[in-house]
Amino acid sequence: MKEVDSKKPYLVVVLVQMIYAGMFLLSKAAFDGGMNNFVFVFYRQAAATIFLAPLAFYFEWKTAPSLSFVTFCKIFLISLFGITASLDIYGVGLVYTSATLAAATTNCLPAITFFLAVLLRMETLRLRTTSGLAKLAGVIVCLGGAATLAFYKGPHIKLWCHHFVLYGHHNRNSPSHAYSGMIWVKGCFLMLSSNFCWALWLVLQGRIIKSYPSKLMLTTLQCFMSSIQSLVIAIPLARDPTQWKLGWNVRLLAVAYCGIVVTGLTYYLQAWIIEKRGPVFLAMSTPLALIITILFSTFVLCETLTFGSILGGVLLVGGLYSVLWGKSREQTLDQGNCNPPEVDQEWSQFKQEEASHKSPDILV
Repeated sequence: MKEVDSKKPYLVVVLVQMIYAGMFLLSKAAFDGGMNNFVFVFYRQAAATIFLAPLAFYFEWKTAPSLSFVTFCKIFLISLFGITASLDIYGVGLVYTSATLAAATTNCLPAITFFLAVLLRMETLRLRTTSGLAKLAGVIVCLGGAATLAFYKGPHIKLWCHHFVLYGHHNRNSPSHAYSGMIWVKGCFLMLSSNFCWALWLVLQGRIIKSYPSKLMLTTLQCFMSSIQSLVIAIPLARDPTQWKLGWNVRLLAVAYCGIVVTGLTYYLQAWIIEKRGPVFLAMSTPLALIITILFSTFVLCETLTFGSILGGVLLVGGLYSVLWGKSREQTLDQGNCNPPEVDQEWSQFKQEEASHKSPDILV
């Protein structure tokens, strides 16, 4: 029984990454089927609000602190920039590129988050330590991976594919459409911009939780505000009434999946994983979503795989692990429970720098 319990985090983390891979694939299939990406974001956030609201009121209504006007404004702003803008930009970028690229660029999220945390004085970068150099190298490698995805395609790898039932018809955004160089570069830039907005949300979220610690209620409020904001954006950009129709097709499936399963189920699963194994364990599983997405997008969505996408994805994953390793090593040094002599020496240097520099951002 204990052996089964010890394997549960591994099974759950694979499930989480499969859910995220499904999000990339279904979103791309819905957009290729003609769904407007701005309408999709509104329906997705509305579905998430409807799903989470009863749970939030049942579990946290009595214990939730009072919501001040200042905190309300902060929640509104991070919902606008961190969720609404991120998802809208992501949708446009996904139309211009592929599900594989969307999954690949998420691997640079920890590096972008760390970079923003340094700029906002929430994180330190000590270049005299191995951990600091590893984090800096990870950021640089992630930038190289992003540049490779954007500007280098290389040989095309065409594998056998099967048009699945998700495809009712093709439009100009279908996988068979040959993306021009400028459109692909623009899509890559939009994907990175989306991850930048999401990283900013992750950084600022920690500050807001301190003033409003009810996490489920906070998530519900952000989903509700994001649904209103995305509606305001979608109305002038999608004036054709047919673009708002769902029907019993991939559009409805994508909305329900992303709104309920991704936002609702993974919220609980990720919190459980972090509680059992910590955030680094969860972050290290991110490349699984890329591998799953590559397989299914190639064989099901018939997306053409390029050598540049594979190389860029490998660089992003390498940068991800470099940043995570540096962060994990730094936390271990900070706790002071490493015994090897070289680690003890680095820990002593780490502590000396920490004592001589109170709150600098970058220590060289």
